[in-house]
Amino acid sequence: MKFLLLLLVLTTAKIHSAERPNIVWLVSEDNAARFLRLYDPKGAELPHIESLAKRGLTFDHAFSNAPVCSVARSTLISGCYAPRTGTQFHRRLVKVPPPAGLDLFPTYLRGAGYYCTNHSKEDYNYTKNNGVWDESSRRASYRNRKADQPFFHVENFAVTHEGALHFKAKTFQSQREQLTKEGTDVAPYLPDSPLARFTHEWYLGRHRELDKQIGKFLAGLEEDQLLEDTIIFYYGDHGGVLPRSKGYIYESGLHVPLVVTVPDKWKHLFPGKPGERIEGFVSFVDFAPTVLSLAGIGIPEPMDGQPFLGTSVTRSELDARNVTYGYADRFDEKYDPVRSIRRDNFKYIRSYQPFNPDLAFNAYRYRQMLYREWKDQFHAGDLTAKQSQFFQPRAAEALYDLDSDPHELVNLAADPSFRSTLLTMRADLQKWVKGLPDLSFYPESALIESAWKNPVSYGREHQNDIAELVDTADLALLPYKEAAPMLRIALQSENPWKRYWAWIACSSFGKQAAEFTDTARTTAASDGNNLVRMRAAEFLGVCGEEQAALLLTGILKDSSTGPEALLILNTMSALHDGPHACQFPKAKAAVGQRFKNQPAGSLIADRLTYLAAKP
Repeated sequence: MKFLLLLLVLTTAKIHSAERPNIVWLVSEDNAARFLRLYDPKGAELPHIESLAKRGLTFDHAFSNAPVCSVARSTLISGCYAPRTGTQFHRRLVKVPPPAGLDLFPTYLRGAGYYCTNHSKEDYNYTKNNGVWDESSRRASYRNRKADQPFFHVENFAVTHEGALHFKAKTFQSQREQLTKEGTDVAPYLPDSPLARFTHEWYLGRHRELDKQIGKFLAGLEEDQLLEDTIIFYYGDHGGVLPRSKGYIYESGLHVPLVVTVPDKWKHLFPGKPGERIEGFVSFVDFAPTVLSLAGIGIPEPMDGQPFLGTSVTRSELDARNVTYGYADRFDEKYDPVRSIRRDNFKYIRSYQPFNPDLAFNAYRYRQMLYREWKDQFHAGDLTAKQSQFFQPRAAEALYDLDSDPHELVNLAADPSFRSTLLTMRADLQKWVKGLPDLSFYPESALIESAWKNPVSYGREHQNDIAELVDTADLALLPYKEAAPMLRIALQSENPWKRYWAWIACSSFGKQAAEFTDTARTTAASDGNNLVRMRAAEFLGVCGEEQAALLLTGILKDSSTGPEALLILNTMSALHDGPHACQFPKAKAAVGQRFKNQPAGSLIADRLTYLAAKP
């Protein structure tokens, strides 16, 4: 298979002219489109990026498929949806191989004669095949290529990364006067506090510094007399990074800036003229096939995306694209499986564990002062209803009209006038999830043991099983009286993962499903699968049953692997933060030192530290 793909690359390269475009990606970290004046009048003025837009196309609807870097970058480097290929968990505990018959896409460029360099962030959840880059390091440069050799270069800019908002209180106090402005565009789900304004303005300042750095890089291209020979992409690697953006599949986490220059000699590869804006939807899964298309290289069959530039793309077809998908799973120690579909200006979000609020603690995220202030204000009762949503259980499904509600605060799922739209988008997402198939319907610990040697093959072999698990999970979308008989059957299934998802559905109903509490007690004490036991105990905790904490501590003690323990600790942490404020004083003793040296060890330590803190 790989031989045939290489033959395709080499054959295609011969068909096209020996002269091919250079391609550069300028990638900024953690910034949503709304932070740029190019997209929002209140965004930062960025003259160098805006000059690229004048010389190219601005994409109004460009999306990361995931709201966090390693998952987003795994999608970019492969052209594949992460839940299909096993790259959906951030920070990966185990790297996985690319799908059979597919190399990470710079490999094909190199096979066609391109010099490929990355400066310097990778952060892929894949094991790299041989020959991905000529160089990937802090020294990597397109300047090291042979004379007249076309190149593909990635330049990463970390100045806007989340860590830039981990400033200390003394920084806020010393600079609050000049950076706390009336009229700052604070998102309505955040408190309009001096700290919120300061954080927003501070972050816009990081964007201005980003623009200076990009200007310096562009000056190097101009000095080398390469601007007219080079197609330049500028984009953000996902949304963020103020609270409720990075790590969440709201638009603030997925909608990214994207500008692509149109050099005159390569204008035949573009479905638009310099200075135009493109309305059609593009997403990260499309970037790899787009670069291959610009280079005149055939698209490998295992890729999921489709090119949005190149001779095969027409303006009418591009403008007609109106759908994008999003996914979130584990972010460091925080598990929260969520999927989304956006069509035109309607957004549908399916939260598979809606009883856990968005706030669920993440140690890295809460280094940001604004996160901590927001949480303190919630507990003090100082927030509005919209500002409090982040700290409360969610609906299992949400529907938003982004024309009237760009910040996704008014859930229309229960509105009868939107019933048809809801059902259509629900069905479309179900079809997509089953069609991948989505590996996250098995717990990460089970995937590591059974699937990670060949995730795509495993998914295909278990596609029917995954579809049944999706149907079991989606019992939570039915009226309870309709769902209850099917839940009762699923809870007795011989398939442990069907029991697993049935208990999650019960937790989604909460006290409506109180008739299952006796079954839950029995299951939590004696089921043969430790994670099924955990989900039954979780249901008891969601229902306010006091024995849940003791049961979960025992289940944690019985965990056999670090990833399994991490998932159990996620449930314990969520119950700790929930309305019943469950306490787990013996959690650390239950874990002991067993997983200290495993990949999950530091994440487990973060959870245990949090659970041990004073409430």
